[in-house]
Amino acid sequence: MASITVASAPARARRIGVSRRQWIGLLYVLPAVAFVTVFFVIPLGMTAWMSLHNWPLMGEHAFIGLDNYFAILRDTRFWNALKFTFYYTLIVTIAIFAVAFPLAIFIERPRPLTNLYRTAFFMPAVVGFASASLLWSWLLNVDSGLFSPAAFDLGLTERKVNLLATFQPAFWSIIAMVVWKVAGFTMIILMTGLQSIPQDLQEAAVIDGAGPFARFRAITLPLMRRTLALALILSVAGSILAFDQFYIILRGGPRNQTLTAVYWIFNQSFVSFKLGYGAALSMVLLVILVALSLVQLWLLRKPEGLD
Repeated sequence: MASITVASAPARARRIGVSRRQWIGLLYVLPAVAFVTVFFVIPLGMTAWMSLHNWPLMGEHAFIGLDNYFAILRDTRFWNALKFTFYYTLIVTIAIFAVAFPLAIFIERPRPLTNLYRTAFFMPAVVGFASASLLWSWLLNVDSGLFSPAAFDLGLTERKVNLLATFQPAFWSIIAMVVWKVAGFTMIILMTGLQSIPQDLQEAAVIDGAGPFARFRAITLPLMRRTLALALILSVAGSILAFDQFYIILRGGPRNQTLTAVYWIFNQSFVSFKLGYGAALSMVLLVILVALSLVQLWLLRKPEGLD
């Protein structure tokens, strides 16, 4: 009997040791779990609960079930805003990657002033969107700004042109502002992906006679799938949730042509004070965003057999 007790003691000690390591690991992740619970899970649950109510800013709220969601089906302004948001997301994502990828390739290898280039390209990313929007609101001002008066003084235009008066110049001005703001951050993500590709593969491809485009298609893109997925999801999610630049610079104009989905949610929640309906719109947008992220992850999944 004593031998059984002695023999089982090490096993019992190992079980206790594992249990202690598990508790220590739990203590390490507990702050992150608490943060996510307080600032995401609880607000998400409250938003879902509010979406089932007629919830005015003042007064009593009343349970109405799915009426807010049925009202969304008839809300043409929301669907038009969502359509514009998708159009903006498509254009700005292409523009960001068109600028960020060449910059990432340019700064990947050490060369003279590489650190200076990296810092200069990344600097706009540290500016908040609200601050950047205020800056570009001044730059785009027809009278006291920079672009329109400079073009007039240089003789490029016959008069000072208000870039925010019509849809096309206003829209492309926002695109330019977002690319200036975000491309440096995307560049850093893509640069880390490029640097993770083994040089041996590139050198072997060169020896085999593969040209730059063939190496990019057969080696660089496949090995950067995870990096591209991360950069793409961040870009798409940020674009779908765009608000600051359209609110501060354009106020939804000209003629409500630049209303984004988040802008319309803000309008319904904090201008019309229909908090329950705004919560339902938020839940619909969340579902759309999650679905798009899952589709992107599926499209950019790692092919089988590729290590």
